[in-house]
Amino acid sequence: MSNRDTLAGCAALALWAFLAPLARLALPLPPLLLTALGFAAGGLLGLIVVAARGRLALLRQPPLAWLHGVGGLAGFHALYFAALALAPPVEANLLNYTWPLLIVLLSAPLRGLPLGPRRLLGVALGAAGAALLLAGGARFPAEALAGFACAIAAAFTWALYSVLAGRLARVPTEAVAGFCLASAALTFVAHLAWESAAMPGPRQWLAVLLLGLGPMGAAFFLWDIGMKRGDPRLLGTLGYATPVASTLLLIALGEGAFTWQVAAATALVAGGGVLAARA
Repeated sequence: MSNRDTLAGCAALALWAFLAPLARLALPLPPLLLTALGFAAGGLLGLIVVAARGRLALLRQPPLAWLHGVGGLAGFHALYFAALALAPPVEANLLNYTWPLLIVLLSAPLRGLPLGPRRLLGVALGAAGAALLLAGGARFPAEALAGFACAIAAAFTWALYSVLAGRLARVPTEAVAGFCLASAALTFVAHLAWESAAMPGPRQWLAVLLLGLGPMGAAFFLWDIGMKRGDPRLLGTLGYATPVASTLLLIALGEGAFTWQVAAATALVAGGGVLAARA
């Protein structure tokens, strides 16, 4: 495992912190349409880079690689949006953010990586910080059971996609461009089936371009590198920094207030990350 490749995964986590602010910039685009356009932008930009390097042949991958790539990217987003549609968003987001914990726990049986008490304590602190930040006023009504199930399934999908990437280390990162484009096609079909048609304006197109450059483009490539050649246990623990960083960005943009919960969550996630890194 390479420290440089782990840092690539950390860069992906940093880029995902911009997902919520950019999604707000794209309002009022329907979420599935925004996801399809973001995947398309990220995939096309990736394809340009791959073509410029003369490596388009690397997009030819076996069915298992496509099942893993498209199933992980499109499957996670489909389940996540279904959870938001069928359950209260606070509770759905809280359950979805079990994926960092699942990445750490699945690293032992699926990748044969030891955990140890310090690493487990680190991820527990991160989980506590995310829960403190996301769980304010959370309730779990029985009528939203299907939505909660989708949120948990989304978390498992992303965790399995991430951890199993290390078992598919021979699949080059360049193939992610193809996975993004295929995911764009699938989510666009879902948009046509379940959402009203909408035409992006200049502000929405800017948000789509920035999404393709960052959280729905470069981030997927960097995450693939981090999960294949970096330390998934540390990246899973640091995954809890994403909702905290996203909240801090929204506060900086005037979308919220800096409360004691935000400060405590920041301290817990930072402390957990330090513990996991030292482990």
